[in-house]
Amino acid sequence: MIDAHGLTVSYGDRTVLSGLDLSIEPGGFTVIIGPNGCGKSTLLGALARAVPSAGGSIVLDGKQLASYRAKELARHLGLLPQSPTAPDGITVAELVARGRYPHRSLVSGWNEQDEAAVTTALARTGVTELADRFVDELSGGQRQRVWIALVLAQETPLLLLDEPTSALDLAHQIEVLRLCRTLNEQGSTIVAVLHDLNQAFRYASDLVVMKDGRIVARGTPGEVVTAELVRDVFGIEAVIETDSQAGSPLVTPLWGDEG
Repeated sequence: MIDAHGLTVSYGDRTVLSGLDLSIEPGGFTVIIGPNGCGKSTLLGALARAVPSAGGSIVLDGKQLASYRAKELARHLGLLPQSPTAPDGITVAELVARGRYPHRSLVSGWNEQDEAAVTTALARTGVTELADRFVDELSGGQRQRVWIALVLAQETPLLLLDEPTSALDLAHQIEVLRLCRTLNEQGSTIVAVLHDLNQAFRYASDLVVMKDGRIVARGTPGEVVTAELVRDVFGIEAVIETDSQAGSPLVTPLWGDEG
């Protein structure tokens, strides 16, 4: 669905990504992990053309990403950035309706297809009952569901989520990740940046591990997660066990004399 080859991204004199290759196949739940500053969010932004690249190429559905018009691109992928903000005084339904922008022209009015898309997005994210509430009145978990609903209203097959659990308490983090898994099971291809390793290992079908602007490991969590990888990438000693419920790797850091 989307392929990056030799991708290079720089901020001024600092190169963040250099010659990076990454292919995302349809139907997966890909999670990108790595230490702060390793280029995770930059990679996600580049895949959405929100961050300009300095070299290499990105192909989306067989076509160069750079050749897409803005509305056309927004019909192929949806990006949820870190900490999005909504205008004051906007309701949930009004915000989610903005996801229909790629499907409308200057002369087209609101139609049944737009209404159906918004209704479906609200229902899939479990926020239908919040439709008339103001966004700034909602809890963090509710707001994040609403933002995901906005992306769903775009009716794109590919969702790029940059730290969708950031600043949420544990209960809301789990709520959002379960929603992402459900959306993936319903057919959405998801690429997400996450910080919590055990959450990443539990929910990812495909794990991308980054360090210093490079991909250092790729595969299922069970294939790539080792104590050596955690030490080399994150600089911590840890024991890797198996999550008794999910069957995924479970990282327990070692502290002080425990190592």
